[in-house]
Amino acid sequence: MISTQKAVPFLLMLLMGASHVVASETETAKALSIAKERKQRDIGWGTTEATVTMILGNGQGQEARRELNVKSLEVADDGDKALTVFNSPRDVKGTAFLSFSHALEPDEQWIYLPALKRVKRISSRNKSGPFVGSEFAFEDMTSYEVEKFSYEYLGEEEVNGEVCFVLKQTPNYDYSGYTSQKVWIDKSHYRVQKVEFYDKKDTLLKVLKPQEYQLYKDKFWRPMRSEMRNVQTRKSTFLITENIDFDTGLSESDFDKNRLKRAR
Repeated sequence: MISTQKAVPFLLMLLMGASHVVASETETAKALSIAKERKQRDIGWGTTEATVTMILGNGQGQEARRELNVKSLEVADDGDKALTVFNSPRDVKGTAFLSFSHALEPDEQWIYLPALKRVKRISSRNKSGPFVGSEFAFEDMTSYEVEKFSYEYLGEEEVNGEVCFVLKQTPNYDYSGYTSQKVWIDKSHYRVQKVEFYDKKDTLLKVLKPQEYQLYKDKFWRPMRSEMRNVQTRKSTFLITENIDFDTGLSESDFDKNRLKRAR
């Protein structure tokens, strides 16, 4: 028979364990709610076309500049479609990248390389590879979908003068190059203010900083400048949006992998 003195600490341990489980479930639910709100606030934009400058930094102060166009199509109840075409310099001109993001199924990606004169499908096993020599990986070039991750609420911190929710999101999909991502989402508009990417050794690999947000159609926030910096190699990639238009009349036929060779 268990004595009363022994039973009381035992019951306290059970209660403490139960409260920890409830707290964990509550925090997980809170993190998921924040992630869903982030997505919900960016639904309904339809189509966009943007002119973008990409600047590659090698860590020694040297830079290379690329000019590209990005067309995007919102897809109801699934991930979005995007077509990126490089216009300059000469060594990458004509390179075209097509991405079909999905919420539950593996993403589909293709790239046309003029030097090879053929369209190559990006294998899911290679999605952690660099996107056209930049610090962005192929998996970074897909739309954000809530279902792709599991979430943990880490608290609140201030970034860029904004009080932010801090979430840990762990990829649910196969072959990711990251063990997890730490995301700062501002409480005012649910915009991403910062993302830390952790590699397979769970060591900080890259930091993304979206900046200079502008509001379109009284609802949709877009960063005019995004910096991806590799803290291990000191290389960086800046994406600067020179111009962006909404409601451009794009359709599914504008995102046809069989037309990548002629994409403009």
